[in-house]
Amino acid sequence: MKPSIPVYDICTVSDGHSHPDLLTERLGSYLKKNYQRVHQQHGHSFYHLVLFTGGSGSHTLDFTRYPVEPWQMYFMAPGQVHSWHFGPETEGYVVHFSTAFFRSFLANPDYLDRFPFFSGQSADQVMAIPEKLRPSIRSVFEQVLQAGDDNEPDLVRALLLQLFLETDRHIARDGEPGVPQQKQLVLRNFMALINRHYRSMRLPREYAEQLYITPNHLNALCQDLLGKTAGEVIRERVLLEAKRLLTNEQKSVSEIAGELNFPDNSYFSRFFRKYTGQSPEEFRKSLN
Repeated sequence: MKPSIPVYDICTVSDGHSHPDLLTERLGSYLKKNYQRVHQQHGHSFYHLVLFTGGSGSHTLDFTRYPVEPWQMYFMAPGQVHSWHFGPETEGYVVHFSTAFFRSFLANPDYLDRFPFFSGQSADQVMAIPEKLRPSIRSVFEQVLQAGDDNEPDLVRALLLQLFLETDRHIARDGEPGVPQQKQLVLRNFMALINRHYRSMRLPREYAEQLYITPNHLNALCQDLLGKTAGEVIRERVLLEAKRLLTNEQKSVSEIAGELNFPDNSYFSRFFRKYTGQSPEEFRKSLN
């Protein structure tokens, strides 16, 4: 039995591409070559960045559908699943880069984890580019395309880091007005810890200990910035990974329960149904 949703690397996602760590291309030409693949739900083993400058349609990212509009930017981290459904004349830019692409370039191998749009949380990965930033954002993408064509990977790395830092600064300034930087930093560190430990750590107090704050402080912070408790944030990450794993029909529900550190299959099934309204088997069937 084959996985219901394929997982692509950079070379297999695009016909005729042979560089394992980087792809830079105009979105229109990329879609013409890979139309069938992108319209089917699939996963990636690499980081994925798209800027839409024209067109319409929808983008389903980790089981949440977003309407596509001009001057939207999408970020994806390895392990996420998505599909695109576009109208005619969709234009923009697409960049793929592997997890190893920045490893020899940056002293901190986890540097990209600092950016909320690479957190794997879809709500942080879709953003509208304000009109005042559009010329500079387009300029960076044009330079990235040229550097990719000229086989200058270090220049691509520098330009992408510029884009990430500018985008992050825009989010911090416009997306969370009045939120102290320290609060933002604690929340980002909490999310990064969840991504690393959600299989083994389920209690807010375990994360609070690693953040050197009290559980009440962590809970208040999440309520203030996210409108939900710390426990809900942890639970949502577990459910997201459960959904991703259920897209692979080679894995049984019992295997997934074990991989997510549930004591048994029935406990996992009750947990999944309680928070999604479906059993794992019903969710898996709905994907088809």
